[in-house]
Amino acid sequence: MATITIIGTGTMANAIGGVLANGGNSVAYVAHEQIGTARIEGDIVVLAVPYPALDGIVSAHADQLAGKTVVDITNPLDFTTFDSLVVPAGSSAAAELQAKLPASAVLKAFNTTFAATLVSGKVGDLTTTVLIAGDDAEAKQALKSAIEAGGLTAIDAGSLKRAHELEALGFLQLTLAAGEKISWTGGFGIIR
Repeated sequence: MATITIIGTGTMANAIGGVLANGGNSVAYVAHEQIGTARIEGDIVVLAVPYPALDGIVSAHADQLAGKTVVDITNPLDFTTFDSLVVPAGSSAAAELQAKLPASAVLKAFNTTFAATLVSGKVGDLTTTVLIAGDDAEAKQALKSAIEAGGLTAIDAGSLKRAHELEALGFLQLTLAAGEKISWTGGFGIIR
């Protein structure tokens, strides 16, 4: 089983941590006020924070993140207008993070799910599916195994370039929920 550190203590952090702990993994949390002082122990580090917080985490912990799998769950939305992504066209928050953490294996995951679907394990009648993008096959497999051990489905969505599409899908889902077109307990399901 994996040793996982989750930076963040909000709803998504706790939902992700619950799934991973259910799979028998060791899960520890770093709260916002501990960023910069906490020791990052996990082999897998989940950044369960809003997109604007990523730079502060990189500044405070880049050396501790070297050699680790870093999971970016963010959707880089313009939260003032809620009508666009704030990364350059064709790029992604995960790609920007990988450029800042060249000694880490950055993965994009959990950004296309809501906390409620992680906790329930369901999107409608379907098992919740976590899509994972990244360039390190071993890191993706380790995260996939941890998610599946927790009772969810995980799919390797391809290279880190696919994070662009995952962020667009996450953006669409968030805007639909914010516009009350779908519920925060729903979302997109995958039938295989």
